[in-house]
Amino acid sequence: MATKPKERPAPAQNKETKAPAAGSAAKPQGNGSSPTSPETLKRLYYYMVKCRMVEERARTLFKQGKFAGNYYAAVGQEATEVGTTIDLEKDDYIAPAHRNFVTNIMKGTPLERMYAQLYARKTSPDQGRSSPAHCGYAETHVITPSSTIAAQLNIGTGVALAFQLQKKRNIVVALSGDGSTSLGFWHEALNFAGVRKLPIVYIVENNRWAESVSVKLQTAVEDISVKAEAYGFPGITVDGNDVVAVYRVAREAIRRAREGNGPTLIECKTYRWYGHSEIDPAKYRDPAEVEAWKAKDPIPAMERYLKGQNLWSDDWKQKITEEINAEIEKAVEFADKSPYPEPEEALDHVYSFSIRDRELNRKSWTYRDAVASPANK
Repeated sequence: MATKPKERPAPAQNKETKAPAAGSAAKPQGNGSSPTSPETLKRLYYYMVKCRMVEERARTLFKQGKFAGNYYAAVGQEATEVGTTIDLEKDDYIAPAHRNFVTNIMKGTPLERMYAQLYARKTSPDQGRSSPAHCGYAETHVITPSSTIAAQLNIGTGVALAFQLQKKRNIVVALSGDGSTSLGFWHEALNFAGVRKLPIVYIVENNRWAESVSVKLQTAVEDISVKAEAYGFPGITVDGNDVVAVYRVAREAIRRAREGNGPTLIECKTYRWYGHSEIDPAKYRDPAEVEAWKAKDPIPAMERYLKGQNLWSDDWKQKITEEINAEIEKAVEFADKSPYPEPEEALDHVYSFSIRDRELNRKSWTYRDAVASPANK
């Protein structure tokens, strides 16, 4: 059985929880908080399956040439994607990285909008103006990822500051990979949040590889969570393939942030099955390492656990799989039939206009409009 992850209020020590061995029943872990309800356990499984199916279809569409750019799949990391975000409320925010496309699902972004983003269509959240990896949606409070690695943490930290200043009870979950911890943005965000005790939870999906660079070449510590000590808030390392463990740790961190007790850093040790992107064959990885981690697939592990709790039905699995597949097919058809933005719209929404302009029903300005304005002469 895996050991319980230990919270790290600086400078306490903690150890990683071990992933369940292949073929063994996953055991619910966590931090000693109240048991997880049967309904939540089944929701955790449902959303892991949905995220996997949505991503695998996206990978297929890319290989078929249905959309350009690139795609960064998180297949194999579903326990982290789902477990850290399933407990969020409607007005909470997610600050995702380029590999967190499916976290949109967890906040209710329609699949039609998500696939339209891949296809760069006018019906996408950014109206066809950005990379497939930049999928955010204002209506569901998913911050659009930045091309700059780790920059989403600074933006998410700013949102958390706004919540604090406005005395709102909302929180932010900001996700990043192990590679992001090598950048200054990452440390600046955590330092500021620690000083201000901001309502934010930082998630590091440690999948061992930052593109082709091993985590051993990025940091001298075994657990990235120890870095929280420098910023004055708890850090915790958890088995990122144990969705129940991830959920319980994240639930406690979210509660802590919502109650005004500041940030938490959660390191989820997991693994991406595929290359850095769909054009990366990942030949730098040992095939035996890949297969060993595939044997720790979080979805069948959770299936075994549900069976052990008498919460499983093959009919239920078939039902949800068919429902998800139908939803995906409908969304892909929507994206495929959606129009591209018109060329003359290319400069729209480039320059941010003021709230006052919006109230007066003025059109949005481009930067060119702004610098050519008589007010600037």
